[in-house]
Amino acid sequence: MQPKPRTNPRPMIYAGGESEAAKTMISSLCDAYVMHGDHPARVREKIADMRRRRELMHLPPLKFGVAAYVVVRQNEAEARAELARITNVKQSAAGYENYQQWLAGTKLEQKISLEDYSVSNRGLRSGLVGTADQVAERIAEFEAAGVDLLLLQCSPQLEEMERFAETVIRKTAVASAA
Repeated sequence: MQPKPRTNPRPMIYAGGESEAAKTMISSLCDAYVMHGDHPARVREKIADMRRRRELMHLPPLKFGVAAYVVVRQNEAEARAELARITNVKQSAAGYENYQQWLAGTKLEQKISLEDYSVSNRGLRSGLVGTADQVAERIAEFEAAGVDLLLLQCSPQLEEMERFAETVIRKTAVASAA
């Protein structure tokens, strides 16, 4: 087949999965491991596991990413109100049957709730909900756990990413420049 794929340099290969087969494949063939949203302590454990696997194969270190749904507001009450709005998933909703079917066939490490399912990749478990200071502090916890990349989710995307950039990114950029 033409054209031949680039071999050096080649694009970074990211993959995610929680089954033993997926983790074995990712640790042996990929450059980065992307995880569902979770608390920094749990993510730290997953990173340690994948680092051990990689070291046993004498391969270079992996990069690590985690999914995170972001809600930044001026105060915690506003953030919690938005969180309640986006997770208001009733069992009568059209997607509930899909959720039940998906849950029956999944091989995830953890059981997930309907609220987790209401946003993709368990992004709410990452805990990026609150004020700019609270979200920045949580991001620092992920960095300390070994996370290189956050896969941010939000809705509506443009409005929320602008809010994130103006509050969290600007705040952390100013703090690191000082």
